[in-house]
Amino acid sequence: MPTLEEIKARFSEDRFSTETLGAEIVLAEPERVVCRMKIEPKHMNINGVVMGGAVFSLADFAFAVASNAFSENVTVARQVSITYLSPAKGSELIAEARLIKGGKKASLYEIEVTDDSGRYVAHFTGNGYTVGEFKK
Repeated sequence: MPTLEEIKARFSEDRFSTETLGAEIVLAEPERVVCRMKIEPKHMNINGVVMGGAVFSLADFAFAVASNAFSENVTVARQVSITYLSPAKGSELIAEARLIKGGKKASLYEIEVTDDSGRYVAHFTGNGYTVGEFKK
């Protein structure tokens, strides 16, 4: 089983999420992953709230880590859905991904996005499909 540092190193190649977005993997377990992102001015929309695309991208990154970190196979998103619940008020966003149902080819994950004040910002579901082996 890979360590947290090995998982972080593997996903550092996702440069959009780690460099542009600023997402960080905080915890990685086989059925649970937590990622976070410090809210910065670049994440804000014209109304002064975190852009929905930034919230979505963090949730999608947590989904990617959860579905791929402990496997030699590649799982891609077959279908995802997000419901925005309230604007973030804190200084960082936290995305917690949990495996709902796993299988040989298909999987379902639920990702809750909150801010560091405890506000429930968005609910994301990701339906994954395993396509083949991870190329090293």
